[in-house]
Amino acid sequence: MRVLRVALVLAPLLVPSFIGAQAGARTKWDSLARSIFKELVEINTQGSNGSTLAAAQAMAARLKAHGFPDSDVVVIENAPKKGNLVARLRGRSTTRKPILLLSHIDVVEARPEDWTLPPYEFIEKDGTFYGRGVADDKDEGAIGLTNLIRMKSEGFVPDRDIVVALTADEEGGPDNGVDYILKNHPALFDVEYAFNEGGGGRIGPGGKYVSHDVQASEKKFQMFTLEATNPGGHSSVPVRDNAITELAKALVKLGEFDFPVHLNEVTSAYFSRLATTVEPELGAAMKGVVANPKDAKAVERVSRDPRFNSQLRTTCVATMLDGGHAQNALPQRARGQVNCRILPDETPQYVMGMLEKAIAPAKVKVVMGDEARNSPPSPLTKELMGEIERVTKDMFPNVPVIPTMSTGATDGVYLRSSKIPTYGVSGLFYGDTFSHGMNERIPVKGFYDGLEFMYRLVRGVAGGKAPIS
Repeated sequence: MRVLRVALVLAPLLVPSFIGAQAGARTKWDSLARSIFKELVEINTQGSNGSTLAAAQAMAARLKAHGFPDSDVVVIENAPKKGNLVARLRGRSTTRKPILLLSHIDVVEARPEDWTLPPYEFIEKDGTFYGRGVADDKDEGAIGLTNLIRMKSEGFVPDRDIVVALTADEEGGPDNGVDYILKNHPALFDVEYAFNEGGGGRIGPGGKYVSHDVQASEKKFQMFTLEATNPGGHSSVPVRDNAITELAKALVKLGEFDFPVHLNEVTSAYFSRLATTVEPELGAAMKGVVANPKDAKAVERVSRDPRFNSQLRTTCVATMLDGGHAQNALPQRARGQVNCRILPDETPQYVMGMLEKAIAPAKVKVVMGDEARNSPPSPLTKELMGEIERVTKDMFPNVPVIPTMSTGATDGVYLRSSKIPTYGVSGLFYGDTFSHGMNERIPVKGFYDGLEFMYRLVRGVAGGKAPIS
């Protein structure tokens, strides 16, 4: 899942015009990255008739052609046509744990009749790349593989192993590759921390670069069912005790209910830093919320934007309805499906209790679905955040680094629940990509800048020295 990186109300910032210090050296690596990217996009990896196994095998062949030994290029098939690639650049140290660069190679369904361009043809036109997966998430897969090949070609030997993984079924498929590897091949993911999707550059009106966001946390996905039951009867003899009516009362109450504001390390840092990039009134309110989460006036101002509101608190919303069994009968049962996005340090049990209080005294039962997987926030360590800020400053001057919490879901939840800190960071400034939509697209310049950003960042955190060719 790729998060849209567009801000609505922003203070003016200059757009950096990055020209890589190694522009000459980058040329051949840009070409390689484009070639890998094209091949990945043109392999259909959607769930219905595609194959992530074919993509994993093709990328494994690429690595072996560039001198990676078979032992360091592992393809894992976890279901028919479901494949995962785990590749490793060996480091000189056995005391520092590896770092992991994770991306998924499955994509959301793309029907050719719904597009004006062929979804599985990689097209470059007017400074833009088009194709299903260019933004979510084959761009980061191509970047990870290219930089692994580049570092090996340069003779770079890091102080720790660098692992690149391209995995299956992030987009809601039944055979998630990260989960499978953690359960069945945990040694492959025995790492200190991981870089993943979920972060990137925020772009404002006029193409202004506003912030470089680092996803260090994400909400938990949890479903609840609100259910009202009744003996029913003939519709010609109605009574006030009606299952659909009771459910409706409960849903109206739910729609009017706000969970309490609850900030953590990541969201406090998010609002503190974001406050300097938005218009003054909103910025002052953000600072006020951080200083006092019970400041009702500040909370009200920040909450007006649904995206900021979802950073402040757990949210629950009705998404589906089902009720009644016949046109001429009083309903015996009515159900409403409620989707909750729970803050990392709150529990489904707490949320269920709050829902029950919110809808009382409606005669409606709250039933919890499969319990959400725990996903604790990743620590904002000075060493790692300092390196991200250093590379950001070098490439995108005056653009602040802002920690974020995703309200959607990524494969980071599997890693974090396995005690592997995970950070969404990319150096990709894209704007509106139509991810999951028609004619998915990214700017060519943004892709190549992200390629260089991740090269510099990975070299910085991996340590080691070697001449740059």
